[in-house]
Amino acid sequence: MKRIKKIYSGVVVPMVTPFLKAGRIDPEGVNNIVNHLIGSGTHPFILGTTGESTSITQTEKLSLVKETVKAVNGRTTLYAGISGTCLREMIENAKQYAGEGVDVVVSTMPYYYPVDERQMKKLFTTLADSCPCPLIIYNIPSTTHLSIPLIVIDELSHHYNIVGLKDSEKSIERLAVAASMWKDREDFSFLLGWASESMSAVKIGADGLVPSSGNLIPAIYKAIIDGVLEENEQIAVRAQERANIVSSIYQKGRSLSHSISAFKVMLSAYRLCETHVLPPFYQPSAEEQENIKEEILKMYPSLNEINTLNL
Repeated sequence: MKRIKKIYSGVVVPMVTPFLKAGRIDPEGVNNIVNHLIGSGTHPFILGTTGESTSITQTEKLSLVKETVKAVNGRTTLYAGISGTCLREMIENAKQYAGEGVDVVVSTMPYYYPVDERQMKKLFTTLADSCPCPLIIYNIPSTTHLSIPLIVIDELSHHYNIVGLKDSEKSIERLAVAASMWKDREDFSFLLGWASESMSAVKIGADGLVPSSGNLIPAIYKAIIDGVLEENEQIAVRAQERANIVSSIYQKGRSLSHSISAFKVMLSAYRLCETHVLPPFYQPSAEEQENIKEEILKMYPSLNEINTLNL
């Protein structure tokens, strides 16, 4: 299956933020996860929803940026979130992060006030005008309580510095329309943040995937994309099945805030990072942590096994 090769494409993993017990950034954890992602041919995206970005101080955000840039060392594209409620602060973060070595920034709408389409366009235009690096729009109504209409995004897509959309809105109809709108645009990428629809999205034209479980199984999501593009249905289907199984272990029956805490427990089972989270998140009980580790390790005893498909 031949596709237009776009700069911003492939598997972009919304990286968890590794913390030490005191809430400081854990450099070893950052290095572990970055190397795991890059080794699987995927790209890190720091300071997103999975990265607890709204709970991290400005000082620690910058520390995370610096540690991640050092770990990446120019080996792949690095994405960083700048979402917030203050435009001036968002712009300052974009400038600072780009200065440290981040390649592209990602932002939601400010998520406190209800806004109309004109305000959305004005905000993103002003932000893009001021960013020293490319900007990707991030639509995630489950946390912002705002849905950015596709017609607004399409108008913004013609701004010289707006290069893509990361969409986590769970709507099959919206997904189909978005994929058709931009699959033939060389200058604008559509990245899906709805992991269970990964294979379907790539089939209809999505340029990339942004799955939280990619922190643990980046190679599996890359196999979904490769399987679809190489027209190997068996690989794509098996990879999607594996991704769904892994995701269900920490997501099923849990809200977003509880699932991220549970996911860090899973990552700790493979020694990728520690289990520490920031409020309002809290670590699961010791019993729950043991149950999570036991369940995942029983199925996949090693990091290599969980990232390898046996066909």
